[in-house]
Amino acid sequence: MRQMARRGFVAGAAGVVAAVVSTVATAGAAVAVPSRQGGSGRTGAPPRRGGHHVDRRELRGMWVATVANLDWPSKPGLTAAAQRAELIAYLDEAVDRRMNAVILQVRPTADALWPSPYEPWAEYLTGAQGKDPGWDPLGTAVREAHHRGLELHAWFNPYRVANHTDPSRLVATHPARLHPDWVLPYGGKLYYNPGIPEVRRFVQDAMLDAVRRYDIDAVHWDDYFYPYPVAGQVFGDDATYAKYGAGFPDKAAWRRDNTDKLVRETAERIKKIKKDVQFGISPFGVWRNAATDPLGSDTKAGVQTYDDLHADTRGWIKKGWIDYICPQIYWNIGFAAADYAKLLPWWSEVVRGTGVDLFVGEALYKAGDPAQPAAWQDPAELSRHLDFAADHDQVRGHVYFSGKDVVTDRNGAMARVVADHYRNRVRPPR
Repeated sequence: MRQMARRGFVAGAAGVVAAVVSTVATAGAAVAVPSRQGGSGRTGAPPRRGGHHVDRRELRGMWVATVANLDWPSKPGLTAAAQRAELIAYLDEAVDRRMNAVILQVRPTADALWPSPYEPWAEYLTGAQGKDPGWDPLGTAVREAHHRGLELHAWFNPYRVANHTDPSRLVATHPARLHPDWVLPYGGKLYYNPGIPEVRRFVQDAMLDAVRRYDIDAVHWDDYFYPYPVAGQVFGDDATYAKYGAGFPDKAAWRRDNTDKLVRETAERIKKIKKDVQFGISPFGVWRNAATDPLGSDTKAGVQTYDDLHADTRGWIKKGWIDYICPQIYWNIGFAAADYAKLLPWWSEVVRGTGVDLFVGEALYKAGDPAQPAAWQDPAELSRHLDFAADHDQVRGHVYFSGKDVVTDRNGAMARVVADHYRNRVRPPR
């Protein structure tokens, strides 16, 4: 995801979240809610995108990150009432922006934002891993989201254990301490080893506990499978490869098969538990560059998920293992190495005819950031993304990173998207 947020994990306060409580009607494809633009939110004509009338369902979502207190809670150690109030305010903000989905990070670092029998309470709630916060964040989020006509997608990270390499800092009952052979340090972090079958089964069990216990609308993963490459460092799974890698031409093929197994098995188990729960993945935006593979995109990205993260995102679509893909197309239109206007059509053609929905991950966090290219200083850049997407019939929605950027809206880019494209609330594409 966002490099500073989902790879660097820089902590930040969520700030003051605007709260507009609304009762959302559920009849029809479009529903009216109060809006910061004024009026009822209902207009006499359907919204327009790129000169075309749009009346179909689409996903309009935002990620709310909990790791390092990036979005929520704004800091660890708040009272249960204060944590709940901040969470509710994010849901109300989604309603106010005429969204219909919130993707809440509920398993950020092999821990949980619900009373899990598998893993400890996340430290981002109380400041101490394993300490009961005195309430059930995931259960509350599901109930309150549905009350507002929002879907709640539970966002899990399968393999990340900690944003440090000291197992002694984990609570004594943490599975990573009970099974030290499951864990590898790399790039200043701890990870579960994806090549160990018991690990793959355990992380599935831990995540699927939430599917069994809560009325979530989707299981959502981001871009972390095998870790992003770190220069000069080696992910130390040679012994695991020697034990389990027979029959594969090389370690890369074996690693991809491990990730494939995790995706395929999770997909099958979700549907056995609750057939209506969706399974979606939000990968880094480039599968492979065309120079590497003629099936790849016209890009020159420094990271390719197939080769570097050992994640065959294109293959999962073609095999029908997932319900939706939400690639992080986190670059502006015209960006030389990875042009939004080249990547979106590529993904659109990949999903065509597969039955897999395509939602586009949008880098709202870049809008108005002076460290970003000039295109991101223009409040209309994101709105142009939606105009462009409107001419590609496979695109079924957009998701914005991240929650606090939706709230603060540094240069008005989110308000521009709402004014130009979200004149009514609509239902997700179910």
